[in-house]
Amino acid sequence: MSATLSENEMDQPLVLIADDDPEIRAMVAHRVRNLSNRIIEASDGQEALRIAQSEQPSLVVLDVMMPGMSGWEVCRALREDENMQQTRILMLTGIGERLNEMTSPLYGADAYLDKPFEFDSLDQVLHQLLPSE
Repeated sequence: MSATLSENEMDQPLVLIADDDPEIRAMVAHRVRNLSNRIIEASDGQEALRIAQSEQPSLVVLDVMMPGMSGWEVCRALREDENMQQTRILMLTGIGERLNEMTSPLYGADAYLDKPFEFDSLDQVLHQLLPSE
């Protein structure tokens, strides 16, 4: 199998999904892939930051509670990076709706969803954050 991307695949937005729970990562990746997007994944905050800065995805989906760096720390670092200003950020967390609602915008997130979330809600936020064709 070739590692090169076709021209059609290169036109698809790149989405980084960072979550230490492999099941959540797989579930979100499936939904994102259904919207014709390319996926890269990270399992902790430091890996997410490194990949985001090197690959410059259109969207970063960040779990808040991850080993190493929290999603909020990654979000702040991305917002402070001039090369990442166009990248959209979606925070996912199960720490509580009010805390997520108050905290995610302070770190520069474009949107947030509380776990557990409905697939329809995820799809709606993805449509809002991803570049339209």
